[in-house]
This record gives sequence, C-alpha cells and structure tokens, in this order.
Amino acid sequence: MPTYKAPLREYRFLLKDVLDIDRFSNLPGFSDAPLDVVEQILEEGAKFCEGVLAPLNKVGDEHGCKRRDDGSVTTPPGFKEAYKQFVDAGWPALSCDPAYGGQGMPHLVALAWNEMVASANMAWGMYPGLSHGAYEAIHQHGSDELKKRYLPKLVTGEWTGTMNLTEPHAGTDVGMLRTKAIPQGDGTYRVTGQKIFISAGEHDFAENIIHLVIARIEGAPAGTKGISLFIVPKFLVNDDGSLGKRNGVVCGKIEEKMGIHGNSTCVLNYDDAVGYLCGVENKGLAAMFTMMNVARLGVGLQGLSQSEVSYQNAVAYAKDRLQGRSLTGKKNPDGPADPIVVHPDIRRMLMDAKAFNEAARAFAFWTALYGDLLHSSPDEKVREKADDYMALMTPVIKSFLTDGGYKNATNAQQVYGGHGYIEEQGMSQFVRDARITMIYEGANGIQALDLVGRKLGANSGRAVFSFFNEIDEFAHANEDSAELKPFVEGLKTAKAQLQDGAMWLMQNGMSNFDNAGAASHDFLDLFGVTALTYMWALMAKAALTAKANGGGSDPFYDTKLATGRYFLARVLPEAGAHLAKLKSGAEPVMALAAEQF
Repeated sequence: MPTYKAPLREYRFLLKDVLDIDRFSNLPGFSDAPLDVVEQILEEGAKFCEGVLAPLNKVGDEHGCKRRDDGSVTTPPGFKEAYKQFVDAGWPALSCDPAYGGQGMPHLVALAWNEMVASANMAWGMYPGLSHGAYEAIHQHGSDELKKRYLPKLVTGEWTGTMNLTEPHAGTDVGMLRTKAIPQGDGTYRVTGQKIFISAGEHDFAENIIHLVIARIEGAPAGTKGISLFIVPKFLVNDDGSLGKRNGVVCGKIEEKMGIHGNSTCVLNYDDAVGYLCGVENKGLAAMFTMMNVARLGVGLQGLSQSEVSYQNAVAYAKDRLQGRSLTGKKNPDGPADPIVVHPDIRRMLMDAKAFNEAARAFAFWTALYGDLLHSSPDEKVREKADDYMALMTPVIKSFLTDGGYKNATNAQQVYGGHGYIEEQGMSQFVRDARITMIYEGANGIQALDLVGRKLGANSGRAVFSFFNEIDEFAHANEDSAELKPFVEGLKTAKAQLQDGAMWLMQNGMSNFDNAGAASHDFLDLFGVTALTYMWALMAKAALTAKANGGGSDPFYDTKLATGRYFLARVLPEAGAHLAKLKSGAEPVMALAAEQF
C-alpha cells in the first residue's frame, strides 16, 4: 500500500531560508505565527495526514460514495470519523477570521497544511476545501446578517459548503445557465434548476451543507451580466441558529468518475429551494470568482500533491526493486541484480519530479505570501503589487502545476513497470486522481486564455512588467556571485524568452485573435518554466547562504543545489521550445477546415 511522509524539512527551508516569514511579525496574522509556532502546527498536521488520512486514501478509491433512495449519501468507511477528528482538532479554523471563531493564521500556513491533506487523501481533502471556498465568498460578499448566520459554523467545520456553477448544457460558458431565482418579496428567493459536477454536494460529514449557487433572477439580463449568487442551505437556519426544515435541494445522482472516488460528486436538483442573495444583484459572477480563485490555487496545489506522493512511492520502489545491472558495473554485487534506481532513465523520471516538486512548492508558497500581504500590508504599493501578482499567477499555478503533477504521477507509475499498472500498488489512483485537476475549476486551456487575454494586458501590463523588473533586480544583485552564476544566467535566459513571447503576443494577438489562442498554452508553459527558474534561483541563494552560515555539514543544502542544477540542464531548455511554438502563430493550427479532421 502506498505511504506518505509530509515534507516538513522542505517547509522549514521555504518558510525560514527562502521567505523568512519572521520578518513580517509586525503584520496581522504573522504576529501570532512565528516560525517555531508554525512548525509545531505543521508537525501536528503531518501526524494527522500521515496517520489518519493517508491510510484511508485507497479505501476511498475502492469503496466510493453511495447514494440512498432518499438522496442522502454515505461516504467511504472511515471518512466521516476522520472528519470528526479534523473538526475536534480545530483545523477548519486555521486561517479564518477571528471575528467568526477563526485562528487568523496566515494563508501561507494553511497552504502548507492543505498540501499535506491533498497528498495524503485528495478526495477527502475536497470536502473541507470546498467549505473554505464558501467561507471566503460569504466573508467577502455576504451581508453582516449572512456572515453572522453562516460563517461561525463554517469556521468550526460543523457545517460544510459547496460551489454550484456547472449545468448540463453550460460548463465554461456560465452565461448560458438556466437556473432561475424568483424573488418572494420578503428578501428571499425561490431557486429552481439543476447543477452537475458538484464536489461534496451531499455527504454524511456535517448536519448542514451551505450551497453557493449562481442563478438568474427573473427579468435579469442575458449572459454573464445577469448572474447573481445565492446561499441555499440544505437545511434552513432559524433566527436562533438552530436548524429548521429541509430545503428544496436534493442529490439526484452521484457521478461515476475516473478518480477521486472518495468525494461525492453530485447532480443537485433545486426545486423551489429558499435562497438568499449573496452580494449585489446581477454581480454574482464576480462574487463567485472569489471562491473560484481560492479553488484554482487549491487545485494547483492538488497537482503538486499528487506529484509529491507518487514521487515518494516511486523513490521507495526504485531503491527496493532489483532488476538488471548498472551500465557502469555492478552496484549490488551480493545480490542477483541492482536496484533500478541506478538506471539513468529511472533517475530521469525521479529527478524530473523532484526538481518540479520543490520549485512548484516554492512558487505556490511565494504566491501565497503575496496573498497574505494583499490583506495585511499597510503599504499601498505592496498591496497593489500583491493584487497584481495574485491575478497574474493564479492561472499559471492552476494550469502548470496540474499539467506537471499529472505528468509526474504517470512517470512515477512508469517507474513501477508492470506493477504500476496493478491496482494493488496504488499508483494508478494517483494518476486517476491527478487527471481531474487539469479539467475542473476552469480547464487548463481556459486558464491559458485567461492569462493571455485578461491578465497579461491588465493595467497596461503592470503585473507582468513588475515580474520582469523583479527578476532583473535579482539578477543584477547577484551577478557577481560565482556560485550563483548558473542560476542567474539561466534566469536571464528564461526571462528574455518570456518577454519575447509577451511582446510577440502584444504585436500579433490583437491583429488576429487566433494567434493569441494558438499561442496561449505555450505562453503559459513558458511562464511556468520561467517562474520555476526564478524559484530555483531564490532557493539556490538561500541554500548557499545557509551553508555559509554554519549549515555546511547539512547534506540538505547540497542536495538542493544539485537538484537545481538538474532543473537548469534538463527542464529550462523547454522554454525555448515553447517560445518557438507560440511564435509559429495560428496558421499551422487553423490550417485544416473542420471537415478535414
């Protein structure tokens, strides 16, 4: 059975050596989260993830969720009990607002916690993950009355939440939705329609589920301009906070899926359900994006998580499995064969994953830190940059980390050879679970279009030019370091290629929108490679500094530098290929007429 070990040493390196979170101790959230406290929190979280959630991962895959005739859903054995432990320990409140019972920890800390949860049991982690997205949407857009009524129980985890966008005929094009909301004259609405693919839509974890539903109020404009957001609880909530009668929402079906079997992905039928407007009428899509952006960062983290856990198991197998002899002579002369970890092609797959995992985690942490600064920094310029970066990096994290996560999960399965194809080993679950991350919360092709069509040119390109300037400043400040030179030169190369790609899009994308569409995927990948190259430069500098300050005897830092050099040699060259492909434009992509396919 697969195992999981939380990468606590990696977390310490990022939080202490790379990001130096203690320098923000004067800011809200960080003032209560010195590094030693954060490490204690993550150590306790690791025990829960390794000891409780990870053993249930295969259980969830094998048993799945069961729908009863009355529409209620039973989750896999052990899932409900694990959720009770999670709630009793106070984990749902980790980064929530203290005004509603939260602990107020930085989102950066919650990110590390969420990676552990998703690595240990991705399907289980989606239940509290969706709840936190609902919390964020209500916290940002709900009235004081709605916040008072729903947030405290979401914060404790006594209630859970969902996000309801997709309909059978309307996926990405949400403006085509048919779910309607009829005002009742008393401040409530009657919501009727059907939503599909609703993760954690019905289950036995909690006594109430708070659905966030987009619908069109009667008479509202067509398309996305007429969408409103509603809170539709499974059970109505009385004025005193107690639960009232069952609302008109029921699970009509559980989807049969390729993976994440332990999560109840539901068809939800709304029939005159009582709903409450959350935010401004006809501005629901903007409010829902609060939840979607939280979810997109979380999905990017899921991609990393499946890469990490599959890598860990592939490494263990490669060290244990005896097969063939090393090309340069026996490495296990007393055994019948050498462990497969001696073979260069096995090393290639393992090193690809290791180099990706460490830089992708740094990228997610670095971005999450800006998310905290957006809400806590007193400096308006810092908040502006943080806001720009959160918008710019979100589609990159969602897409690049999930594409890479799936690739590495399949490579980890490949390390096992034929045994990787056998369910007993558990590797196929990582592949199957990882596959959805490239699709939901906005398919990766949509993320690329969002990056090119909206984020790149926003505010006259302020965000991307700020990123370019930050890279230039780092390169200039470190260009005299002989030890850092390979990382600085690699970063200069990647940045120049990304800038070249951005300029090509600015010159050719507007004259022919198909040029932008055809180039978008490769531009996002080019951006991802550049971002990870920057992360490796930051980590290399941190490792060299730690070695110079007394950490020279710790092999962790030498391993870190060797992994970074692998990235420069074997991954960075992909940036040039992405640039060449995006600059080929739309002509080769659009050359065939539809009937020629």
